[in-house]
Amino acid sequence: MNIQPLLDALDLQEDAARVLADDLRAQIDGLQTRLREAEMHLEHLAITRTTVTGLADRLPAHAPDLPEHPDYPRILAAFNQTTGPLRAKDVCEALGHELLPKNVEGTRAKLKRLVKLGILTEADTGNFARKS
Repeated sequence: MNIQPLLDALDLQEDAARVLADDLRAQIDGLQTRLREAEMHLEHLAITRTTVTGLADRLPAHAPDLPEHPDYPRILAAFNQTTGPLRAKDVCEALGHELLPKNVEGTRAKLKRLVKLGILTEADTGNFARKS
């Protein structure tokens, strides 16, 4: 019995299996490279998240939208320069306005508006402070 045709057929199958195994190894190598890159990217994202959340308390709070009047940023600046509450008269003076009743009342109205916007608080009548 001649087994050569059987051995030739076996060689063909071995060659095909070897080519398939080589192709699969190449795919696995490519997938392992992509997996390492994805894992590294995830690690970088985790580091970034840790860094950002660690710095979040150092970032300035979102500045609220102020009414369109030049006194509002100046009013907030006056509160940033003090630690205690201010009265409308004090703020009016800090803004450089004359201490006339109309100026004090106008400033008081602006302070009340900032209270409504949640930027200031009015601890007791007439005493305004930054909201903590």
